[in-house]
Amino acid sequence: MIDFWLILYIIDWTLFIFTAGTVLYLGFYAIVSLFNKSQELNKAKIQRRFIVLIPSYQQDSVIEQTILSILSQSYPQRLFDVTVISDHQSEMTNMRLAQYPITLLTPDFEESSKTKSIQYAILNLPEFKIYDLVVILDADNIVNQEFLTNINDAYETAATKAIQAHCISRNRDTVAARMDAIFEEINNSIFRKGHINVGFSASLAGSGVAYDFNWYKENVMKAKTAGEEKEMEALLLRQGIFIDYFEKIYVYGEKKRTTEKLNEQRGRWAIQQLQNFIRNVRFLPGAIFSKQYDLADKIIQWMLIPRTTMVGIIMLMCVVLPFIYLTMAIKWWILGALVLFFFALATPDYLVDEMWDKTFLRSPFVTLWGKLYTRFKKRDK
Repeated sequence: MIDFWLILYIIDWTLFIFTAGTVLYLGFYAIVSLFNKSQELNKAKIQRRFIVLIPSYQQDSVIEQTILSILSQSYPQRLFDVTVISDHQSEMTNMRLAQYPITLLTPDFEESSKTKSIQYAILNLPEFKIYDLVVILDADNIVNQEFLTNINDAYETAATKAIQAHCISRNRDTVAARMDAIFEEINNSIFRKGHINVGFSASLAGSGVAYDFNWYKENVMKAKTAGEEKEMEALLLRQGIFIDYFEKIYVYGEKKRTTEKLNEQRGRWAIQQLQNFIRNVRFLPGAIFSKQYDLADKIIQWMLIPRTTMVGIIMLMCVVLPFIYLTMAIKWWILGALVLFFFALATPDYLVDEMWDKTFLRSPFVTLWGKLYTRFKKRDK
C-alpha cells in the first residue's frame, strides 16, 4: 500500500519547488525594476514612413476611437498609412470606417485570429508603397498625438529592429478590469522594465509594438499560432535582435470588464506560452553554450507558472495544509508573503489605492469563480 504521507510530501514539495522558482524569478526582476535607468529620446534625424496595422475582430464599439486617435497625429500625414483589418464586424461599422482616410480590409475567415489578419494585411499592401516601420495596435487602443513622433525618435535611439511601448489601462471600472490593469503593470515592471534594466530584451505585449518593416514582412509569414507577437519575439531573440522598451511612450487599452472575458484571455495566453515553450525549448542548451542569455532567459520565462495560477496554488496550500499538518504550511505562508511583497514592488504608485489590496487578494477567487462559471455555462448550452 502506498503511504499517504509520502504522496503528500512529494506533491507538496514538487508544487513548492516549481512555485518558489517562479516567485524568485519574478522577485528578482521586480526589485531591479525599481531602478530608473536613464532613457532619453534623441530627436530623430530622419522622419520614417509608417504603416499602422489595426486588426479588429468584432470590435465595433471601440474601433472608431482608435482610428481617430491615430489619424490625429502631429506626425506628417504623408508619412504614415493606416490599415484596418475588419474581421466579422457589421456592415454598418464597415460603412462608417470606409469614410476615413484609411485602407479597409474585410476578410472573411472561418477561424479568425490576429495572426491571420496581420498576414492578410501584409499580403494586400500596395507593392509601390515603401515603408520603414510597421506599428501594430489593437482595436481598443488610444494613443496621444505625439505617438508616431515618439516611436520614430525611439526607433533611432534604440538602433534595433523592434521596440515596445508602454501599454496601460484606459479603464478600471470593475473588479476584473482593476485586476487586469494591475497585472498589466506588473508585467510591464517585471518583463519589460526589469529586463531592460539588466540588459535583457523586453517582452512584447502584442500591441504598441514597432518593427523594422522589411524584417517584419519577411518573418510574420512564418507565424503559425494565434500568438503572433510571441512567435516574433522568439524569432527576434533567436536572430540575436534586441527588443527595447520605452516606458514613457504610452498606449492606452481597454481592459476586460468581466471575469469570463478575463479568463478567456488568460487561457489563450497560457496556451500560447506553452506552445512557445514547446517550440523553443530545444534551443535552450545552445543558447546557454553560445552565451545567448537573452534567448535562454526567454525560454526559462515561458517555463514559469502563470501568475494567477501561481497565486491560486499558494493560497490553496496556505489554507488546506494547516488542517493536514501545520508545519508543512509555514513555507507556503512565507512564499505567499514574498509574492505579495514582490507584486507590491512591481505595482506603480498610481494603482496603489484603497482598492489595490482587495482586488489583488480576491484575484484567485475571482479567477476560480470565472472558470467555474464559464465551464457550467458551456455545459448548459
